[in-house]
Amino acid sequence: MDRPLIKNEYPLPANRPEACWVFDLDNTLYPAECNLFGQIDDKMGAFISNLLDVDRVEARRVQKDYFVRHGTTLRGLIDVHGVDPVEFLDFVHDIDLEVLSEDAALRETLQNLRGRKMVFTNGDIPYAGRVLDKLGIAGEFEGIFDISTAAYHPKPYTRTYKAFVNHFEINPNNAVMIEDMARNLVPAAQMGMTTVWLRTGYKWGDAGYNADHIHHETDHLVSWLNQCIEVVA
Repeated sequence: MDRPLIKNEYPLPANRPEACWVFDLDNTLYPAECNLFGQIDDKMGAFISNLLDVDRVEARRVQKDYFVRHGTTLRGLIDVHGVDPVEFLDFVHDIDLEVLSEDAALRETLQNLRGRKMVFTNGDIPYAGRVLDKLGIAGEFEGIFDISTAAYHPKPYTRTYKAFVNHFEINPNNAVMIEDMARNLVPAAQMGMTTVWLRTGYKWGDAGYNADHIHHETDHLVSWLNQCIEVVA
């Protein structure tokens, strides 16, 4: 059961043609319980272990240290070790997507949302495309803004949000950003977007939580979006 939104002073976004709905990918458009990102997490550890010739315990420490200090593990590997980002992404995204299944409820909800719909991800387009295809929702999005388009500067780098809105010519005041990583919503709110934190129980999901920059919270994406659909401008 979806818990109530905790900030009722913020009105729900209206289902209107000028709206722009911005979705994170991992653990947002698919359920975190399927643990797809767990496969990626494990592959990152293997990559670092091989790269630095260290055991998996040390690789894990490096991985999470770079994640915290650089925004993503990849950004840390680029900055500290000069890693080829394409090589890294190809390796960590070589995973089994059979844990995902078509999500007819999400597809119907997206079809009922008026306005533009984008995916804004720290992954890359080939991987994002595979995930969206598996979920049966690839046709519901106007475009994907990925880590390569961001010149490998991940969320929550402010420059990346500016590049995103410029790339798609988005008015941030009309945009709603939905994301499972609380810290990634801070720059979005600062730009004028309405922000939605999807609470998944993921260990790092509440890192950098700042209530001043989170307008809505939910633990069920489709239920929350359906509430918005009922609000017509």
